[in-house]
Amino acid sequence: MNGQRILPAVRSMKDFDKLIKMNYEYGVFLDIHVGMLKSVYAYANEHGKKMFLHVDLIQGLKSDEYATEFLCQLVRPYGLISTKSSVITKAKQKGVIAIQRTFIIDSNAFERSVQLVEKTNPDYIEVLPGVVPKVISKLHERTSKKIVAGGLIENESEVEAALAAGAVAVTTSNVELWRYFAPQQTY
Repeated sequence: MNGQRILPAVRSMKDFDKLIKMNYEYGVFLDIHVGMLKSVYAYANEHGKKMFLHVDLIQGLKSDEYATEFLCQLVRPYGLISTKSSVITKAKQKGVIAIQRTFIIDSNAFERSVQLVEKTNPDYIEVLPGVVPKVISKLHERTSKKIVAGGLIENESEVEAALAAGAVAVTTSNVELWRYFAPQQTY
């Protein structure tokens, strides 16, 4: 993600308009209606934004390999995020960047996540909750995958702790954190 430390996670068109005005190259669409996909991606492309799409959170579309194929062919997102192995596998087949989302709640979930990553071979792993630096560094060590941290991150020090633990970026829907970590405009 070219050194971009925050990956703004957009939950509404109002927040997307805020993102458009910022100097971020990458972002994530969450909680979006299937009927809005083509128009919001056209708008994102007009403004030079490379947007990931969280497949599991699309309203009106089942998150499976058929939906993934549809999304890759018609919407053409920069990348896809999902907890589902079939989505990650199909995205990789279609040449779309794939982020495997994992919830690490205990050591058993950690081991299952490692096995899932070995099976799907995603480009990135999104670790939730992202406020556990130990898990970030340990998962990176075990998988050699780039880690994105997300979930429950509420302030600058938590972002910095996740990055210091080895995360390449932090996903957040907190607009104040977007502003705080916004890349500087270059002229």
